[in-house]
Amino acid sequence: MSDSPLARRLAANRDRLTPTERRIAVKVAQDPTLIAFGTVVEVADSVGTSGPTVVRFAVKLGFEGFSDLQEFVQAGMTRQLARPIERFRQGEASNVAEVAANFERSIASVLDAVSDTSLERVAGLLIQADSVWVTSGETSRAGAHSLVAGLRLIRPHVRELDDFMTGADLVDAGPHDVAVVFDFRRYRRNVIRTATMLAEAGVQLIAVTDGPMSPLANLTTDWFGITITPVGPFDSSLPAVAMAELFVASAAASIEGSIETRLEKAEQMWDGLGTYIDED
Repeated sequence: MSDSPLARRLAANRDRLTPTERRIAVKVAQDPTLIAFGTVVEVADSVGTSGPTVVRFAVKLGFEGFSDLQEFVQAGMTRQLARPIERFRQGEASNVAEVAANFERSIASVLDAVSDTSLERVAGLLIQADSVWVTSGETSRAGAHSLVAGLRLIRPHVRELDDFMTGADLVDAGPHDVAVVFDFRRYRRNVIRTATMLAEAGVQLIAVTDGPMSPLANLTTDWFGITITPVGPFDSSLPAVAMAELFVASAAASIEGSIETRLEKAEQMWDGLGTYIDED
């Protein structure tokens, strides 16, 4: 469980909760957006209980009712999702211990978001596609770069879309292709538009985003929700890079034979260009 204010409130009251209320606690810990943007009925239905039980759950956490709990969760999310300038004005901490805790939380969310089965599916899509398209928002661009760099070493026709050439590039996108899209709150308009156009062209989308409320989650069933934590006033790119590296590793493990030949050719090219300094 993360070290968010909600998580601390749940942990402090764990022993007071009934088995049903503990099911609610587990559900909302996994997906705080259920509380932040849902209704009493939606929360109750998600765990198979009643509305009054959800209200009693909120009261046991120290709130007057569900609406107070919802405001508390929304306030926490607003702080997390605040613009960098607002985080700076609020004096967002960036000490080593807090950053380390945030890193741990974000990496845990990446590992929670994947399974052997889901990674095998992604690997199959990435290897079998005629072309792989990659696009991202600004914060997640490090993840996109990492994915492109890794995939290019194990397969051809991997292209990263940019704002200037997207229109021309999309002419070549088709139903035998796959696109990996990275984006998180405050979702970039051009990323969502590009992802929508790719989906309309029949391209299979793989989205790395931050939960079911993301507009990317509406475009594909192959989406992975991960936690983006702050480092000072800015969002960390670490979880996006970690997810990209998992995708590359899974794709590389699924290729038989051809990857070795491709890597040998790459080494020959690097040697011919004098890319690396020879310590000898």
